Amino acid sequence: MADVIRHIVVRGKVQGVGYRAWVTGEAEARKLAGWARNRRDGTVEAVLAGPEEAVAALIAKCQYGPGLARVDAVEQSEAGADMLGLRARGERFSVLPTV
Repeated sequence: MADVIRHIVVRGKVQGVGYRAWVTGEAEARKLAGWARNRRDGTVEAVLAGPEEAVAALIAKCQYGPGLARVDAVEQSEAGADMLGLRARGERFSVLPTV
């Protein structure tokens, strides 16, 4: 199956509950590349890259997130290598500063 790159924005109570760390752990367990970060509007944003099936499975899990999260919506769109390139040099998956 082909590799894909997806951009997601997660809305709800997703900051201050370990959501970025949870996404990072889930992505690393699936050997996905990408990054996650908080946004000033209260959402969490992530880019996930890897086999389509693994990316889709993680996006489906993002509907629930870690135990203390309350997810209202997960918006997803295709992303390009430029967005993947925002991760820290030498890292497969990064937690980026808030924007």
